[in-house]
Amino acid sequence: MTQSDLHALDSPIEVLQGVVEPRIQTPTNDLPSRGQELIDFAASIGYELLPWQKHLAHHAMKVKPDGRWAHPEVGLCVARQNGKTTFMALRILWGMFNGEKLQVATAHKLTTSSETFYKIWEIIQQNPQLSDQFGKKFESKGSQELRLKDGTRYLVRANNSASRGIAAPDVIHLDEVREYKDDEVWSAMRYTQMASKNPQVWIYSNAGDQHSVVLNKLRERALSAIAGSDDSIAWFEWSAEPGAAIDDPKAWAQANPSLGHTIHPDNLRAAMNDDESIVRTELLCQWVDTIMPAINPSAFAACAQEGLELDREQPLWLGLDLSPDRRAAALVAGQRLGDRFLIVLLQTWTNEVDLDSKAVANDVATWYRKYQVETVAYSRQTASAVASRLIPAGIPCSDIDGADYAQACDEFTGAISTQRLIHTNQQELTKQILSAVRLPWRDGGWIFGRKVSNSTICATVASAMVSHFATRPDSEIDIIVA
Repeated sequence: MTQSDLHALDSPIEVLQGVVEPRIQTPTNDLPSRGQELIDFAASIGYELLPWQKHLAHHAMKVKPDGRWAHPEVGLCVARQNGKTTFMALRILWGMFNGEKLQVATAHKLTTSSETFYKIWEIIQQNPQLSDQFGKKFESKGSQELRLKDGTRYLVRANNSASRGIAAPDVIHLDEVREYKDDEVWSAMRYTQMASKNPQVWIYSNAGDQHSVVLNKLRERALSAIAGSDDSIAWFEWSAEPGAAIDDPKAWAQANPSLGHTIHPDNLRAAMNDDESIVRTELLCQWVDTIMPAINPSAFAACAQEGLELDREQPLWLGLDLSPDRRAAALVAGQRLGDRFLIVLLQTWTNEVDLDSKAVANDVATWYRKYQVETVAYSRQTASAVASRLIPAGIPCSDIDGADYAQACDEFTGAISTQRLIHTNQQELTKQILSAVRLPWRDGGWIFGRKVSNSTICATVASAMVSHFATRPDSEIDIIVA
């Protein structure tokens, strides 16, 4: 961080400037760069790059002595509306008019790539030095193309057919990579460059969550490169420090390098009442477990109280849930502590094929013998096979489904928001609870959706089940009206 950056961070919000250098960046080198060519090209067509964009161009476009790119893969992560798409458009235009014969772009939605396509088309039309070399524009279902008179091409493809009919592109641009939930598009596009003379891949995104498979793998490679591994990937991530408060101006400056240039602090301040997960990913470029989770992360964190243990002499409830594919399960205990109650994740199970219901039942029975268990809550939809083994053994079980499950989910979230619930900050429990997504249920209700969450939330469901018992009044009279 430069002295000017440090000065900016100590300045009032109104004059706060975004940090030029990214918080996370792979090691730099002294190789020559073609970045100045891009900077000068952009200026010649009326686009003066911002300081952070110049930094990116300089370090991402380094070349080896033979002229090949020093970084065949470049990752850019930055918060929304900082100029990521504009930089992408200018990088594509520079390539089109500087010898890169074929560039291909795609995103999780064709409409996202199309916005960049039309931006590039508009820039060409507005600049005589570019329009004089322009040939044709082609558009068809799932594909768009700009072609220069010398045969240079820029293609936009829908991600489900992005690599079809493409051979040896010079540069690939993948936008909104956080939305790629599997390796299919990445693999298909990346391997079209095996015969390219000087290939480069650019990926553009803001922060994602645990489901952002491609983005997370690339980021892990970058972090390994920073730690010393031999990897030529270049990574530039403008993001706020983990754990930073969402209204911290220093965090805004870290994740928004265009702050003070094209972004006013008032615009960030106005968004602070939005869903926290969205603020963190969109404005602070921070990774979260799930975007728009059912449970507010800050609210759940406020319920943490480490060092507590279950009392073996006091009654408690167990909640058991299995994932729909029967590859994961979790057992949670809930026990009252005065007006509050404690939840503890006792055990999890995983199997790549299918869980052994008998083995799970035996483990649950072992836990049952350790504590004063009133009942084992379960769902007939996922854990009936296990319950069918527990009940004959004399272990009381209560099925929680339908309206009871919807009520349990509501009771669980209510206990979190009022801090009646206590947890001991178990990592796996927190991960699963913050991974849960709401699924509408009947007219106005909702439940934790096992399938729509796209991850294991067995501990979340089990926690809701024990909350159903832990929040019950001691008597039928719970509210006294004078």
